[in-house]
Amino acid sequence: MIKDHRPAWLKHLHQRFEVWFTNYFLSPHFEELGSDHFIMKPWNVVIYGKNIFAGNNLHVIADSSRKVSLSTWQFEQHQGSIRLGNNVLICPGSRIDSASMVEIKDNCMMAAGTYITDADWHDLYDRTKAIGNTTPVTLEENVWLGDSSIVCKGVTIGKNSVIGAGSVVAGDIPENVIAAGNPATIIKDLDPEKELVTRDKIFADIESLNRTNRTIDRYALGNNSLLGWLRHKFFPGRGD
Repeated sequence: MIKDHRPAWLKHLHQRFEVWFTNYFLSPHFEELGSDHFIMKPWNVVIYGKNIFAGNNLHVIADSSRKVSLSTWQFEQHQGSIRLGNNVLICPGSRIDSASMVEIKDNCMMAAGTYITDADWHDLYDRTKAIGNTTPVTLEENVWLGDSSIVCKGVTIGKNSVIGAGSVVAGDIPENVIAAGNPATIIKDLDPEKELVTRDKIFADIESLNRTNRTIDRYALGNNSLLGWLRHKFFPGRGD
């Protein structure tokens, strides 16, 4: 699909359905889910286990081919917990698995295909024993995980730091750096002279944000019609 053929009213109706679906089917699986969440295709988000919390303005993008999964596990003395702060972004195919604690603080971003785990999931010497070693994981404020990166048990990533695509983070990363590789190592410091704008700025004025989005939709979709959308769905042509 080259462009969105939906009329603006149909797109808004679909978005309202996504909100309803989230509130009715998905929200009960969270211990807490904050206000103003925006979960695209929430039927492709899997929530499993106790102690899963999310703050305000949670933004999740999911797809049938790349589902998003948040899972906590309980076994013997272990009980997992996932805590997402405010303004967290989770992109398609991302997974978080916890047997102790994964804490993702405000304004963090998880690019597509990222994975965070706080456990080995089997004992190193008794492969029949579930969970194995487990140690909490913490992403401090405004951390950005690049595409397909992996964060392993016991890791703390410092405030504002960026993890490069495809990296495996097996040890702590300090704040205000860019780290990449397997295992991830520091490759660059962030420039302290440059202003760092975080995701909370997007949500500082929700009403203004909603008005801006509606204006963009009217501009981008204003000439679309229901018949044109149906024609595209059932009889697509080149250029659609």
